[in-house]
Amino acid sequence: MVKYSVVVPIYNEEDTLPELYRRLEAVMRGLGEKHEVIFVNDGSQDRSLQILKTYAAKNPSVKIVDLSRNFGLQPAYSAGIDHAQGQAVIPMDGDLQDPPELIPRMIEKLNEGYDVVYTVKTKRQEGFLKRFAFSAFYRILRKTSNVDMPLDAGSFSIMNRKVADIFKSLPEKNRLVSGIRAWVGFRQTGIHYERDARYSGPPRQTFFRLMRMATDGLFSFSTVPIRIATFLGLFASGLALLAIVVVLYLKIFTDVIPVSGWASTMIAVMFFGGIQLVFIGVLGEYVCRIFDEVKDRPLYLVKETVGFRK
Repeated sequence: MVKYSVVVPIYNEEDTLPELYRRLEAVMRGLGEKHEVIFVNDGSQDRSLQILKTYAAKNPSVKIVDLSRNFGLQPAYSAGIDHAQGQAVIPMDGDLQDPPELIPRMIEKLNEGYDVVYTVKTKRQEGFLKRFAFSAFYRILRKTSNVDMPLDAGSFSIMNRKVADIFKSLPEKNRLVSGIRAWVGFRQTGIHYERDARYSGPPRQTFFRLMRMATDGLFSFSTVPIRIATFLGLFASGLALLAIVVVLYLKIFTDVIPVSGWASTMIAVMFFGGIQLVFIGVLGEYVCRIFDEVKDRPLYLVKETVGFRK
């Protein structure tokens, strides 16, 4: 029986893979338990898949899930978790920003009776703007979410079989591993660490991919944006109604005849028009997610698997 399953999404990491494999295998062998390392090739365009196949050919604990194209980080995590057979599942990034050497500490905590042990980043080796954006995202998500979201806790974690099976059973298409993990509940705790810089090359997650992940997290776990839109809409309608009452009063009961100037008219039109467009955008984000769910397409497609029993 497999004790631990490590799930590692890979996208164009040919320069990182040798060091990642060396460090990860050293840690897992040191545990003295049967394990598997599931690499999910998320449509890599470099030699990542070929390198992974050489590892799988000489090491039966290495398994590969090769997706038909690049589906993104969160679906790749889901593909690996779906194929994991271990009694505990450990999702982690493949760029060595998540240090494999932290896994034994996570297992120690899990053995204390916790169902989930997540990692909390105390420091990030990235630029100021990126650090600020991540910090703001986690804090906004925590304030607006319907569940208790741990601050600065990413995907790197360990979950027992019970939690992993629940994760697999959830049908939603727009996923955030850390969000679903928090939503599941059960007994959870975190351990702190300093996140390393990427081992090699530029970040694979572009600005637009990170924005998509942030909006998925916000709109999938919170109804606050649509409620804010509702309250602001009511507030704007109240101001408009008050203005109508004032104008009618001046016209009927006084000699003052209000004449709307071009500037004030344009300001009002642009202000309320802008608010309406923002609200339509917020509503559209929720509609897009409903559209994704209704289509009921698979979260990912597998081209081939390597190392799994038939």
